[in-house]
Amino acid sequence: MKLHALLKHLRRHGCFLKREGGSHSLWTNPNTGRIEAVPRHKEISDKLAIKICRSLSIPDPK
Repeated sequence: MKLHALLKHLRRHGCFLKREGGSHSLWTNPNTGRIEAVPRHKEISDKLAIKICRSLSIPDPK
């Protein structure tokens, strides 16, 4: 999955960028207060994308 598509999916479900790190960005879901690190690679594996979404309590990307 492309990073751009994952970030669009996160925003669509109410998540927002909390802060930038060295090689990761921290995204948070304000409804649950959960925070997850998202690597800044052009391509993210589907398994990792699903793990990020489940950790933030949003639906899996299609």
